[in-house]
Amino acid sequence: MLKRQNPSTPEHSKDLAADGGALSMSHNDSRSFFNLSQLVLSAGQIKPSPALKHSKITYFEVEIVDVQSKKQICIVDKVPPASTLLDVKHKFHKACPQWYPSRVGLQLERSGPFLKDSVSIQSLAVSSIITLYFTDLGQQVGWTTFFLTEYTGPLLIYLLFYIRLSTIYDQVESRKNFRHPVVHLACFCHCLHYIRHLLETLFVHKFSEGHTPLKNMIKGCAFYWGFTSWIAYYINHPWYTPPSFGHKQVSYAALAFLMCEAGNHFINVALAHQTNSGNRTCFPSPTYNPFTWLFLLVSCPNYTYEAGSWISFTVMTQTLPVGIFAFLMVIQMSLWAQKKHKLYLKRFYPEVRRKAAMIPVIF
Repeated sequence: MLKRQNPSTPEHSKDLAADGGALSMSHNDSRSFFNLSQLVLSAGQIKPSPALKHSKITYFEVEIVDVQSKKQICIVDKVPPASTLLDVKHKFHKACPQWYPSRVGLQLERSGPFLKDSVSIQSLAVSSIITLYFTDLGQQVGWTTFFLTEYTGPLLIYLLFYIRLSTIYDQVESRKNFRHPVVHLACFCHCLHYIRHLLETLFVHKFSEGHTPLKNMIKGCAFYWGFTSWIAYYINHPWYTPPSFGHKQVSYAALAFLMCEAGNHFINVALAHQTNSGNRTCFPSPTYNPFTWLFLLVSCPNYTYEAGSWISFTVMTQTLPVGIFAFLMVIQMSLWAQKKHKLYLKRFYPEVRRKAAMIPVIF
């Protein structure tokens, strides 16, 4: 008998295994590709590596031209957009060491105003090249140095006259004549006034990082120091004549002087607090402190109190040099107050429009 041949011979089994293995491999490859595709789609767009990422930064070139001769002084290149004018001044100082940043004045136009150090370079740019006009402002000093020098002189000068140096007064006359109490009171009030100014300069007022020409400090010192010498010479002179109305005139004037000094201090503290808090959306309003109620009538009460101090000092001492000094101070502070009042009207119109600048006007 012929036996039926078994289909599952080794050769046939090998072929089936080969075919099955091929099918299995094809199925696994498609499944792996599908999983890879799903992974790519879920991850989103493939980002380039940081090493291949390039950022384009635009730099500016600042051309500095002399305002008088219109000649180019130098070009400050590769200035980043975030730089300020002060950064440009420092780079200009490196290129031209003789020009310190504090004495460099830069203008966008020849007849225009000087630009502030905080101005951004990007805000000035019309193209990649910025032209600025240079002016030498001369030797500069900081505002703190300016006021400390201006106020320290009168304090020391008055004390030199008060002790009656032999080089100033005749010692025989100084020993003969009795000092009226108003002489000692005047020394106390004068020293108190300038000590207050010095302490407020150090601890109350917040000055900008700007500077002022040295010649302005010289003029200010000449004015204050010169008048102090004239005032102190007369009040501390052995032949000084006391006020006409005696003790009553001195007492009332001294009380008014002290009240004006206190009011001036509290107003300066209020203004400094407004600046430090950063709230400049409204004009300073009076508080529970009665000395700040003058804000209801004037926009510059610190000048009002300052003028009141010198007028009171004039009445208390009854001397011509003090009267002339007080008159000049009132005129100068009136000009300052008018200038500030105009600025306040632009910034705080609803609050300031019914106020006077320095002298209270009651409607």
